[in-house]
Amino acid sequence: MRPSGLILAPSVETALRERVPVVALESTLIAHGLPFPESLDTALAMEQNIRAEGAVPATIGIIKGQLRVGLSSSDLELLATNPSVRKISRRDLAIAVAAQMHGATTVAATMYVAFLAGIRVFATGGIGGVHRGNPFDISADLPELATTPMAVVSSGAKAILDLPATREWLETHGVPVLGYGTDEFPAFFSRGSGLPVDQRVDAPGETAQIIKAHWDLGLRSGVLVGVPVPEAEAVDPQTVEQAIAKAMAEAEKKGLTGKGLTPFLLDHISESTGQKSLRANIALLKNNAAVAARIATALAALQA
Repeated sequence: MRPSGLILAPSVETALRERVPVVALESTLIAHGLPFPESLDTALAMEQNIRAEGAVPATIGIIKGQLRVGLSSSDLELLATNPSVRKISRRDLAIAVAAQMHGATTVAATMYVAFLAGIRVFATGGIGGVHRGNPFDISADLPELATTPMAVVSSGAKAILDLPATREWLETHGVPVLGYGTDEFPAFFSRGSGLPVDQRVDAPGETAQIIKAHWDLGLRSGVLVGVPVPEAEAVDPQTVEQAIAKAMAEAEKKGLTGKGLTPFLLDHISESTGQKSLRANIALLKNNAAVAARIATALAALQA
């Protein structure tokens, strides 16, 4: 049963009732992941890319303590410009609701709320994972993927993470990793990491068949669909690694940890790469939204 505190936009409510494909979107990228105005422009472009594929976008966030599935343009602008917006993972949901906060949902929180609403496909940029140099610092995104049956379309995990350890964690916890048009686990800003995927897929229908079979077998984990950043905007892996090393050294010098670390690192990497990483991030977000809409459409056809 859907919780009473969950508010669905009319377009999302209608789509779910009529079995029109819906794609969930997170809101942390709007409030904390990208600089303004690129954050708002990218969020709107992702929604438009989903509509262009015949699906309905459902950006998820918290406005004055209300869990909303499907945000208005004014809601999106609030999240992009209001400095009091809190970054909300799964553990923070009740706090934000009870305290009537504005909140931007992470991958983990978005997956959970989307599933409560009845949405099964979610598009994002990169998932969280195991942090470099600290194997006990694991993003809440990973256990959410292991326990919430959601198809998550992303360009792998964020490049600032320990990708081999993240890939190993996903394998250990039974999360299938599909490579959309690739044999390698994408490396966010770069197209490949050298790490294998569990299965390559080259079309939405093929992807949807695996996702449906996974859940039909009673397996309750998510399925991660790795989509490489568009080739024209991909950044050379060596350039990315050099920028990451420089950013991490600066973060260590400042003693940065916790929620503020990732935005700091991404800002410094963008500066070090002459904005190449920012352009790659925006390009992969827009592309992932379109790919997710095609997969959602194929999945809806199988479930009709």
